[in-house]
Parts: sequence; structure tokens; C-alpha cells
Amino acid sequence: MVANGVTDVVFLCGYKGQTIQEYFGDGSRFGFNAHYSFEREPLGRGGAVRKGLGLVPSSVELVLVTNGDNMTNQPVAELVHLHHGKNALATMMLVPFQSPYGVVEVDNESYVSAFIEKGRLPFWINAGVYVFAREIEDLLPEVGDHETTTFQELAAEKRMAALQSEALWLTVDSPKELREVDEKVRSGALTLA
Repeated sequence: MVANGVTDVVFLCGYKGQTIQEYFGDGSRFGFNAHYSFEREPLGRGGAVRKGLGLVPSSVELVLVTNGDNMTNQPVAELVHLHHGKNALATMMLVPFQSPYGVVEVDNESYVSAFIEKGRLPFWINAGVYVFAREIEDLLPEVGDHETTTFQELAAEKRMAALQSEALWLTVDSPKELREVDEKVRSGALTLA
């Protein structure tokens, strides 16, 4: 994160947010300035991001926004380069959709031709990693989800770009996925710097 030029991090905190604050403190031991935005009542993802943007230093023109349960080694510079090149208000990272199940291929004669464990499907999914121009702040909902409101409007106006990334991307939604991320970090396939 810091290696990608990040200087300030705003943690959007809900349930157990104090635990996050206790761990990261002011952020200095991690090389960044930590800020905390606490929700008194659930604001939804879009509302939380809108509230948190108020803590970003006013001199910052672009903001990297990411879901808290994602891990990736996607270079931020690629997202920023595409963002500038498309003159977008928002740019999102997309990743290939991996099937959670084994995929079976069948030939034209109805014979099984291949088994592919957790194969790649012909779709791209939202990785939960975004670059936002500061002007997006007023377009985000005060309460609600930015994906069902703001993103729909930006897409219709061609003001949202997408980077189709082949970078390592993992989500941590279960103990199994946490073990997989831990294995990637320990093996050096994913660095946390």
C-alpha cells in the first residue's frame, strides 16, 4: 500500500471498529496516517465511503477505495493511468470469475472431455477496488450502496472505467479463504507492504 504511494488511510468502521483503531493507531508504525470514520447507524457502503471522504486531506485529488476483505497485488499505478486516460470519475478493478466448483467440459458427442477444478468462467467481476476522483463525493448516497446507485449513473454516462486485471486477487469471507491468504503471504506470492 505505502509502496504504491498511499500516505493516508481512512478506515470506515462499524461493528468492532475500535479493534481496528487499537491495532493501527495513528498508522505511523505502518508508514501512513490513519483516520477513522465511525458509523453511529449503518450507512451502507456508499454512505460510509461518502462520510469517510470527508477525512481525506483536501489536497488529495484521487482516492483509492477498497473493500476491507480483499487482498490483491494489483499495482495502483495501472488503475490511476487508466483512470486519467479515460477521464473517469470512477475506475474499478475487475477480475476473472472463478467457479467455486469443478467445471466439466463436454464435446459435441456428449463425452466428457475435461475436468477443470474451479475453472475460469467467461465473465469479469467487481474486485471491490476503485480509484475515485474527489468530485464523486456529492454523487455518492448518504445512505445506501454506491454500486446500485452512483455506479449505475456513472456507467450510463460513460464516466466509469474498468481495468480487467489478471493480478492476484483474493477475498477473505471464510476461514478457508483466510488460510489461503495466509498461505499466499507466507509463500511471498502476496506481499502486504
